[in-house]
Amino acid sequence: MRALAQYVMRGPLQASGVAAVTTAVPLLFWIGAAVIGLVILRLGIRQGLNIGLWALMPALGWAVYGQDPTSLVVLLQVMLMASILRTTLAWEKALLSGAFLAILSGLMLPVMYPALLNDLVQTGVSFYEQYNAEVARSLGSDLELIIRDTMNASMAGTYFATAVGMTMLARAWQAGLYNPGGFRKEFHALRLSPAIAVVCALTMVIGPVLGLNSMLLAWAAGTPLFIAALGLVHGVVGRKQLSGNWLAMFYLALVLLGPSLMLLLLVLAFVDSWLDIRGRIQPAGPAE
Repeated sequence: MRALAQYVMRGPLQASGVAAVTTAVPLLFWIGAAVIGLVILRLGIRQGLNIGLWALMPALGWAVYGQDPTSLVVLLQVMLMASILRTTLAWEKALLSGAFLAILSGLMLPVMYPALLNDLVQTGVSFYEQYNAEVARSLGSDLELIIRDTMNASMAGTYFATAVGMTMLARAWQAGLYNPGGFRKEFHALRLSPAIAVVCALTMVIGPVLGLNSMLLAWAAGTPLFIAALGLVHGVVGRKQLSGNWLAMFYLALVLLGPSLMLLLLVLAFVDSWLDIRGRIQPAGPAE
């Protein structure tokens, strides 16, 4: 991947070609998004937008003719977050802008792609009626609405999570080429401010109260907290100079425990925004 980043940064022709081709090829759109993110972070927003136009064309083609908005939504989110990150040098602002776009995309999906969403909902309803008929009967007419909200939130949330990953990949490429170790240091220090943490928490809480899609808001507002929690875990491991096996065990536990551990991480990130847990941990090193 480093070789690809080096090739892309040789000039606009190389960057445009890689971005356009990878966005046009199925399942490679994420590379195109990361390439545009790298150009924006390194060369500036204007240059990134010029290169991004070449990726937007195949992405629009997939969105309009292929009825698949994935590459378009992810590309737009990466362009926005990379631009905010370059301008402010603040990951929390970049994540917050991505969360806003995730909510907007979740609201637009049923309007722009009703047939796609209807097919997914009908598949979900048929699955429950066939394999979990008791739950389907108990939910009655609410089953379709619940599945529709779940599908909508899952699509928008997955796009957002992918965009965050590609923005981080672009940042890692930039650091690897021009500032070795910079991304590691930046990620280990990632921490939300108390105000942003409160906004994220309130957004997740007020969804059901206002009758909004609570799952969509949970995806959008929970992702910045979750990323901050990952930064906290990596930061603590790095500060204590623990082996990589600790991180391997952490991610294994995350897979096995799933939602339970994720909820704990969200709470931990919220607490860390106020208490700065990493700053209170004594770094490992030889005793004086």
